[in-house]
Amino acid sequence: MTLIEVERLTHMFEGRTALSDVSFEATAGERLVLLGCNGSGKSTLLALLDGLIDADAGVVRYGGETVNRASLRDDGFRMRFRSEVGLLFQNAGAMLFHPTVADELAFGPRQLGLDDPEDRARIWAERVGVSALTTLPPYRLSEGEQKKVALAAVLSLEPRLLLLDEPTAGLDPRSTGWLVDFLGTLDATIITATHNLSLARELGDRCLVLGEDHTLLHDGDLPSPDRHMDLLRQANLVHSHRHRHEGREHSHDHVHDWE
Repeated sequence: MTLIEVERLTHMFEGRTALSDVSFEATAGERLVLLGCNGSGKSTLLALLDGLIDADAGVVRYGGETVNRASLRDDGFRMRFRSEVGLLFQNAGAMLFHPTVADELAFGPRQLGLDDPEDRARIWAERVGVSALTTLPPYRLSEGEQKKVALAAVLSLEPRLLLLDEPTAGLDPRSTGWLVDFLGTLDATIITATHNLSLARELGDRCLVLGEDHTLLHDGDLPSPDRHMDLLRQANLVHSHRHRHEGREHSHDHVHDWE
């Protein structure tokens, strides 16, 4: 069953193209990786999928219904959409504004009138591993802790569609490994934006590659350097620099594996 559909989506920001003529769809339970270099339009696409901004052209449909400011003014659709679609920002601290972590986790369910918001907060604090932080103010937490709290806050709604914008940015290797394993336990459609090609292989089986021209260059299997080097160069996901070995200088292509 198609959960979300994107048709010829274009968005401009301050007179410049941020996304150009992008089309794809995702079915329930799919795990997609949105791969692209910085500035390719990944965050813009996630914001459009989450209904935070409107497209200049094209359409986003969720469950067959158009998602835009007009449709989100309908109380019934807005409540359903906001309870079923969750977005984790790259800067998780921007999502946190309550006096305690416990308040953060219960806020979403409480606002949407879901049952037992405090129980939801407790359950997801335990699952994400932030139970010991619930009495603390979010501003006192480390970047990694804030990201876990923001993730738990999104998951307290138990969304059907989870959108993740560079979720491992700012995480150390142990936390990154934990996050990859944890995401594998979730029963949701997940679209994860990253520019880390090696990590992409752990996050999904299908890959959408955005180019520097903000178009969709690829929709299919995860690209690999041995089979898709031209695509990776076009998307600015590999770089070349010179090495010196035993007095000889030459260059190699390298994938972008840092955050």
